[in-house]
Amino acid sequence: MSAKDFDFLLGDWTIHHRRLKRRLAGDDTWEEFPGFSTVRKSFGGMGNFDESIVEIPSGTYAGTTIRLFNPANSSWAISWIDSRTPAFDVPMVGHFEGGIGRFYCSDTFEGRPIRVRFLWSRTEGDAPRWEQAFSQDGEETWETNWVMDFTRAKAPVPVEAYLLEGTL
Repeated sequence: MSAKDFDFLLGDWTIHHRRLKRRLAGDDTWEEFPGFSTVRKSFGGMGNFDESIVEIPSGTYAGTTIRLFNPANSSWAISWIDSRTPAFDVPMVGHFEGGIGRFYCSDTFEGRPIRVRFLWSRTEGDAPRWEQAFSQDGEETWETNWVMDFTRAKAPVPVEAYLLEGTL
C-alpha cells in the first residue's frame, strides 16, 4: 500500500463499459458503450486524476476522478465529478491488498441508503478492470451494476478534443 498503487492506471485508455439499465430493481439487462480516459499523476506523486469521456446511449458526458493517497493510514480517497451534475460524489475510501483495490462509502440511491463498493482488479498489465456494486442490506449482498474493462490506447485518446469542442 503506497502512493504508487494506482501507477498501473497512468496513461491513455479506451474503455468498454457495461452498465445495468436499472439498478437495485432486479433487472439483468445490460447496456454496453465506449469511453476513453487519460490518467496523470498529481499532488507531487501522492495522487492522480483522470479526464474521461463516457458515451452512454442517452448522451456523451465528461468526468474527472481525483485519487489521493493518505500516508498516515495507507488509504486512498477517490472522488468523482462529471458534466451532468457538477458536484463531487461521496468519496470512496479504501486500499489495495493482494493486487485488488477495495473502496467503500455510504450514499443514497433513489432516496434509499446504500453502501457502494469499487473493485479494481487485473492491475498487472494493460487490461485492468473496475467494478461498481451497490448493497442495500448492510453489505450482506452486492449488486454489481457497472463494469469497465480498460485497454491501453495505442495512440493518445481524444479527451481534449471533446472538452475543447464544448459539445458536453
